[in-house]
Formats: sequence, C-alpha cells, structure tokens
Amino acid sequence: MGINDVMSLITNAGFPIAVCAYLLFRLEKQLSNPSSSIHKLNTIISTKLGVVINTSSDKINNV
Repeated sequence: MGINDVMSLITNAGFPIAVCAYLLFRLEKQLSNPSSSIHKLNTIISTKLGVVINTSSDKINNV
C-alpha cells in the first residue's frame, strides 16, 4: 500500500474510512488466529483458578 494509494483512499472514501482500513491492514496478522490465543488464555486462567473446563459441553467443574 503506497502513499498514492493512501491519498486516493482518503480523497475518495474520507478520512475515518481510510484510518479504519489502514488499521485493519496493519492488525490483520494479529487478528488472523484469535482462537488459539483464546484457548491458551482459557487454559492459563483455569489452571490459576483451579477449575477444569470441559470444552465439549462448556461445563465448569471445580477441582
């Protein structure tokens, strides 16, 4: 995405839309696979709290 493309986007779509498009383009890598990060976070939190989470039926059992 070059400077000419950015200027064209701002001219044609407006500044707020251009900023949103730029941020989505920059954050695409971080948003590509959130489910693995959520699963890791879920495991860490459940370990710290001492609970077992059954992901197949979403039931929480205290240990």
